[in-house]
Amino acid sequence: MPEVRRAAQRFHTVGDGVETWHSFSYGVHYDPDQIGFGPIMAINTEHVAPGGGYDVHAHADVEIVTWVLAGALRHEDSTGQSGVVRPGVAQRLSAGTGVEHSERNASADEPLVFVQMMLRSDHDAAPDYAQVDVGHDHGVLVPTVPVRAPAEMFAVGFAGGDTVRVPAAARSLVIVTSGTIGCGDTQLTIGDEARFTDAGEYDLSASSAATALIWQLQR
Repeated sequence: MPEVRRAAQRFHTVGDGVETWHSFSYGVHYDPDQIGFGPIMAINTEHVAPGGGYDVHAHADVEIVTWVLAGALRHEDSTGQSGVVRPGVAQRLSAGTGVEHSERNASADEPLVFVQMMLRSDHDAAPDYAQVDVGHDHGVLVPTVPVRAPAEMFAVGFAGGDTVRVPAAARSLVIVTSGTIGCGDTQLTIGDEARFTDAGEYDLSASSAATALIWQLQR
């Protein structure tokens, strides 16, 4: 059986126009039993008020993967990349030897919700940026953006009545981004996670519309 971590167990931070739920120890939140899963160091679900966000700040030695759930994210970084990221686009910033970036709600009227994940990176050169338009097929694992880490992220959508088989991996992590998803006898709702270690393949199903992100980890 997987380790299940419910949305209500996530750490919670409230800032100026930003509210964040953290899956792992982050910032002022520390739990020695929740410092990461394989190469994953952070999974943060960000709720950003219109016009709000994060001004320029620095990262190094991490892969930063961003998936917008609602609204529009304005991104700018020191590699020269800038633009607006919307749902259906997976963004990756390999921080490498060091990068600065800002992330703000691109709308003055609508809220922004996005999931940002950080992994220990194998990239030790200049920072690098990529983004991928992700397909919307239901009932299948859809690859997203490649990362410089022993990991691959998939998106999955359920129209209702779908079952998806997830291949075996050294570690696998599911985070539900909408709806309710069945994992064996366990029901996972939005913000819940299931974490598998050396568990073989497993099935996910949903009786109504739902979505999730799945990390397949090589160690």
